[in-house]
Amino acid sequence: MKTELKAKFLQHILSKKKEDQGFTLIELLVVIIIIGILSAIALPSFLNQANKAKQSEAKTYIGSMNRAQQAFYLENNTFAAQADFSKLGLGIATQTTNYVYAINGGGANTTAATNQAQLVLPKGPLKAYIGGVMVGTTATSEATTLAVLCEAASAGVNGGDAGSASAAFGTAPTCPTATYVSAAK
Repeated sequence: MKTELKAKFLQHILSKKKEDQGFTLIELLVVIIIIGILSAIALPSFLNQANKAKQSEAKTYIGSMNRAQQAFYLENNTFAAQADFSKLGLGIATQTTNYVYAINGGGANTTAATNQAQLVLPKGPLKAYIGGVMVGTTATSEATTLAVLCEAASAGVNGGDAGSASAAFGTAPTCPTATYVSAAK
């Protein structure tokens, strides 16, 4: 009886090997097509996230420049000009791989200044950022410094502002045309 059992077991193993010899061509094609579809969906999303990471540098730097301008005004009773960039004490370069940082306005006896993150490649895939700081009054009529952070409505490649515009100043700093408020304080 043992030999019959061994024979049946070997027969079962041999017949099983013939069935499990690999994948069919159709199965492989389906898997390849699914992988292709998933990568086609994921690639644009990945590239967009890379641009957002690059833009976060400019947004952070302009926000820091706005706060440094407000502190500079409290100490010096004027806003810093481009020549005073290093006096803001930020420790950032005026040019990075993607942006050039500049101050428009400011200087002796000024009550407003525009901080700019200009695109290195004006027709590139990134958005420009503009910050405005000014002396204004609050709802309780107290004098204070006000700031706004503006983001270009579209990237340079889509005709967006390259970052050379200036913030408008009235009762509060406002964003120039083709930009929108990213943060206000």
